[in-house]
Amino acid sequence: MIEWWSNFVDKFIMCFVEKDRFYIYLVKGLGRTLTITLFALMIGLVLGFLIAIIRTTNDRTGKCRISSAICKAFVTVFRGVPVVTQLLIFAYVIFAVHDPGVMITAIICFGLNSSAYVSEIVRSGIQSIDNGQFEAGRSLGFNYIQTMRYIILPQAFKNVLPALGNEFIALLKETAIAGYIGVKDLTKCGDVIRSQTFEAFMPLIAVAIIYLLLVMLLTKGVSVMERRLKNSDH
Repeated sequence: MIEWWSNFVDKFIMCFVEKDRFYIYLVKGLGRTLTITLFALMIGLVLGFLIAIIRTTNDRTGKCRISSAICKAFVTVFRGVPVVTQLLIFAYVIFAVHDPGVMITAIICFGLNSSAYVSEIVRSGIQSIDNGQFEAGRSLGFNYIQTMRYIILPQAFKNVLPALGNEFIALLKETAIAGYIGVKDLTKCGDVIRSQTFEAFMPLIAVAIIYLLLVMLLTKGVSVMERRLKNSDH
């Protein structure tokens, strides 16, 4: 037992203490992962809501046909092609000449990919709202945009919040493939420690635990938002 514990401590020190590996790799890698996730999430939310509004507007009014067709094609492509393939295309084809940097490339790719899923989630939420809500908006003197802003979208957001939470969690985990294009994110840095120490268990389990804690934190945050939104209805 003592020998096992001594061996465990030695490996722990080698993986995380020596050469300040914990800070240089795991902490900095976590920072890059969170940066990519945060900015990609912002792109996904803004663009996703815009696509959803364009498509539902076309479905209800028949307007925006060309824009809706473009949005539909965009969603089909980004949902149909594996995200790792998209990442490689962005890095080595689209940005092959004018490289904005691997971090920016990853943010753009994950943001656009997320927007395709967010748009479908939000669109389903808007479609779940009864048509009577649109008629209520008209009776109050609202135009279509005002009705969407003040009546439809707030209700749709409450309905799709759990699904949006799942998409945020999926986005966080998808960023683990950013190392394919040279981003030293959390997963890649854990693998670097493994390659330097020839010890796979500790660095990779540490990465897994950090991701698990982040997902639990996000899940808790979404649950808190759900409760607050439900309380606001009373």
